[in-house]
Amino acid sequence: MNAGKSTALLQANHGYIEKGMNTLLFTSEKDTRFGESEIVARIGLKADAQTFNEGTNIMNEVSKQHADLNIDCVLIDEAQFLTKDQVSQLGQIVDQLNIRVMAYGIRTDFQGELFPGSMYLLAWSDRLKELRAVCHCGKKATMIVRVSEDGSVIREGDQIDIGGNEKYLSLCRKHFSQGLTKKVKK
Repeated sequence: MNAGKSTALLQANHGYIEKGMNTLLFTSEKDTRFGESEIVARIGLKADAQTFNEGTNIMNEVSKQHADLNIDCVLIDEAQFLTKDQVSQLGQIVDQLNIRVMAYGIRTDFQGELFPGSMYLLAWSDRLKELRAVCHCGKKATMIVRVSEDGSVIREGDQIDIGGNEKYLSLCRKHFSQGLTKKVKK
């Protein structure tokens, strides 16, 4: 959250397109905050995308489109929602179709647990690049908490509850453990 993942994805997409290359963008159908089939960054950038759900065979989708239009790069937003099989398919896209894949997502949920897609991306990716979010204390934010409307930390509930800054905050490990969501004035 607030690390600029979608912005980085859209910037990478722009770089490929600017060089005359073809990209294929995917995002989870679970996140409809900004509409369907669209990747939107908080700074206003956006691009059309195909959506995936648990049943989508990404390898088949990419193979079909690659046959019609030489795809140079596949970009995935909300990669934490990928399944184990879909992460395996991304590896097949790289290894069998020789297409670069770049996946962007968050590592853990509001309880500090790995998302399934994130777990397999961490295990099987050729390269990992962490984008930095900042806690209210100025330290690197590695955790996310879910908060209620009054700002109280929520520690229980479904793993997936789509939302943005109104529902989630990025914190360092210390403040995540303490449940401290605001800087304490001295």
